[in-house]
Amino acid sequence: MIDYIIIAVIAVIVGLAIWYIVREKKRGKKCIGCPYANSCNSCSCASQKEKQGKG
Repeated sequence: MIDYIIIAVIAVIVGLAIWYIVREKKRGKKCIGCPYANSCNSCSCASQKEKQGKG
């Protein structure tokens, strides 16, 4: 029984993480982990996208 509880808790945590990522992407954040994602272009995600566009 404890195994099912642990699996359920992990499933809820993973589900909430996915929900958060989708929500933030819809809001337009490029780098979700970066506190300055909306205000600066120095995020590694933005830098990688710029490099791919130039190359």
